[in-house]
Amino acid sequence: MPKRIRWRPNTPAVTLIVISPFIGEVLNGATRISYIFAFLPQLMVWGCGALIIREIAHRWRAGWPTIIMLGLTLSLVAEVLVLQTSVAPLPWLQMMSIPLSDRIWGVNWLWLAFMLGYETIWIVVVPILITELIFPQQRQEAWLRRRGLIVAAVVFTLGCAALWAIWTQTAVPIAFHQPKYWPPRSTLLAGVVAALLTIAAAYALRGVSSNADARRRAPSPWIVGIAAAAFAFPWWILIVLVFAPQPSLPIWLPLAAAPIWAWASYVVIARWSAAQGWNERHRWALAFASLAICMLMGYLGSSFWPKIDLIAKIVFNAIAVVWMLLLGRRVWQRS
Repeated sequence: MPKRIRWRPNTPAVTLIVISPFIGEVLNGATRISYIFAFLPQLMVWGCGALIIREIAHRWRAGWPTIIMLGLTLSLVAEVLVLQTSVAPLPWLQMMSIPLSDRIWGVNWLWLAFMLGYETIWIVVVPILITELIFPQQRQEAWLRRRGLIVAAVVFTLGCAALWAIWTQTAVPIAFHQPKYWPPRSTLLAGVVAALLTIAAAYALRGVSSNADARRRAPSPWIVGIAAAAFAFPWWILIVLVFAPQPSLPIWLPLAAAPIWAWASYVVIARWSAAQGWNERHRWALAFASLAICMLMGYLGSSFWPKIDLIAKIVFNAIAVVWMLLLGRRVWQRS
């Protein structure tokens, strides 16, 4: 008889729903304490989205390649259809009179490239990895029954509608004093097609996994952590180029370098994870280093924040570091 999945505050499902937007939005500083009310629709979109991705991958018996492709799907939906920040003129740049150097054919290409990587890794992959470290016994189990998956999909859809209304119809015209922007239908259709293609790619990759290789031995968890930080740190160059354009730098150069860098990072981590001796300590080091870079780089531009927002971010980051260290101690003990 199948094991019944209970909905409790300490289940993996609830944990993932909470920590996904908390990592990607609050700890990073994208959602600050002065407008923390936006966290509720983010729970509905990012939290339920990450949970749905994890459950789909589990039902397909797929691995991280599928999760990454579905993470790209979630990012495309958010960036093109919901928040539309990759296809609408960025209000921050307009307020600061910064030229839109990366906007071509109605798309903010550098912003889109950054967000595709950021939301895939720090909204989906890292939260799933941390949740599995918290609940190691349920790593191979479903976290939702069919009814729960349907409920999560409904909540996700409602959250997308709410987030679209809050951002495009309220925040942009009222908080940023910018006119509402309605993307062309062709742009929205292209976003839908791109999302469908990434779903198809995710399904095609469901049988792909890194084969265990006993000939190699996994490096030390500390080396894995350092490498993860080194891989993550340069990704913020894309967002720096958005807010500090370099006219002498051709836009195609960072756009071509970004997928190459992302692929190289994946290949190295996938190769290590297939080696002999890879265990939970390596997963924790990978998650902790990625989280640390996310929090650290979130201070870019913090000099313009209200003091209460900066203090809140520092407090949240300190709590997250202590909590991750305590989780690391548990991981070391049981490993």
